[in-house]
Amino acid sequence: MTDEQHRDRAAAVRVSGPDEALEQRLDDELTAFNARATGAGTPEDFTVRVEDTDGELLGGLTAWIWGGCCAVDMLWVREDQRHAGWGSRLMRAAEAEAVRRGCTDMIVSTYTFQAPEFYRKLGFRETGRAGGIPGGHEDVQFHKAIGA
Repeated sequence: MTDEQHRDRAAAVRVSGPDEALEQRLDDELTAFNARATGAGTPEDFTVRVEDTDGELLGGLTAWIWGGCCAVDMLWVREDQRHAGWGSRLMRAAEAEAVRRGCTDMIVSTYTFQAPEFYRKLGFRETGRAGGIPGGHEDVQFHKAIGA
């Protein structure tokens, strides 16, 4: 089909609720596009968790590695365990795993009401902010060179 035929094809835009099949298709297509554009291959997910002796989750972290970059998606510590050092330990474990896998950069974002100072204390440098978060807050992006 030519570009002109694609433009003339009948189509409809639909808004709907969650759509797992659509989400998977978009993820597959964008992952393939990004791999072709960068030569970095497919991102690899990993997790880090901390549990007490009874197996209860105290905190955890989800991240992905793409090429030489590790991105932390989520970091959470149970409320009664905050300020006990678990967040720092989870981040150090993730950084060590990223270095082990050949990463030289680590990125993370957090809201202004969450933990910007926490990431600064871990050596992350603020690289940008985006407004529009409820309550007048901002999304703060951070970067850290690792493995040096």
